[in-house]
Amino acid sequence: MLKGINYLKLYGEEPSAIEQAFAIYANVIKLDENGIVLNAKYAEKRATQYIRSYCDSSYKVEPPFEDWEVTLHNPPPLQDLI
Repeated sequence: MLKGINYLKLYGEEPSAIEQAFAIYANVIKLDENGIVLNAKYAEKRATQYIRSYCDSSYKVEPPFEDWEVTLHNPPPLQDLI
């Protein structure tokens, strides 16, 4: 999906775009009760769609992102709670 898209420059120049891609991946990924990932490729696809749309304004994300997919959450505490 990113073939021909110059997205590597985002890592040094657009950290908020990378943060959003990671947020989408984390929001979309699903695990079962044993911690087994159920939809790794779908979560990867959604994050990749964001990166592509960020780099290529002509690319249309289908289906469009839902609010819960793109929500940025507060960072975790600096120390573990347990």
